[in-house]
Amino acid sequence: MDKLMQDKAIIVTGAGSVGEGWGNGKAAAVLYAREGGRVLAVDRSIEAALETQEIIRREGGVCEVLAADVSRSADVKAIAEAAMAHFGRVDVLHNNVGIAEVGGPVETSEESWNRLVAVNQTSLFLTHKYVLPIMEKQGKGAIVNISSMAALRWIGFPYLGYTATKAAILAFTKNVAMQYAPMGIRANCVLPGMMDTPMIREPLKASYGGDIEEMRAKRNAQCPMGFMGDAWDVAHASLFLASDRARYITGLDMIVDGGLSLRCVG
Repeated sequence: MDKLMQDKAIIVTGAGSVGEGWGNGKAAAVLYAREGGRVLAVDRSIEAALETQEIIRREGGVCEVLAADVSRSADVKAIAEAAMAHFGRVDVLHNNVGIAEVGGPVETSEESWNRLVAVNQTSLFLTHKYVLPIMEKQGKGAIVNISSMAALRWIGFPYLGYTATKAAILAFTKNVAMQYAPMGIRANCVLPGMMDTPMIREPLKASYGGDIEEMRAKRNAQCPMGFMGDAWDVAHASLFLASDRARYITGLDMIVDGGLSLRCVG
């Protein structure tokens, strides 16, 4: 039996990890490759992308790398061109890039707001701009955009720029899903809840008293299942949505949060 991503060409942005361990993009890239996909691992840090490539190639998978700033049009155009040069097509676009900065409307600087919009939101616009014409020409494609449960709920502290940009991803994805459904292209969102990944450690620890282990304990206690998820939970949800098993699913917001969003209070 073929693997779920057998011979599919996949772009994963944010395919490295910002620290030790498994980030969402790194896990997704490795899982796609394990399922037979040919991955273009894109990250702003070439070292982080190369680490992901090393894992994939060590396991016998196919992975090319590219350093790119996805908030820059020229860089994103180069991503699409690199995917075509390496693989001749793009079957899956997985948008994982995202940064988090804490603050409300008064505390957040204009620089922080603009940075979050550029990285979390404009990057999606640019990747779709350059990859959708390829998929349209093929008559088929799947897009997975990583949003956040924070797009739907207050999560305990001011997180304005992050939540606003992650909420924008939901509407953006639904627009793409409707416009491109007749062309055989699907677009869906994954909304992770509280995940224990390298991304949460530095940006969020101050909101939990500066102690990472205390932060983990408090976040675990907030989750109905008693523990945070991890990057593999996000990766497996993404794999399903990207695969042909989800061929009749588009415009979906798939919440992966261990039931956290079911609560009416924290």
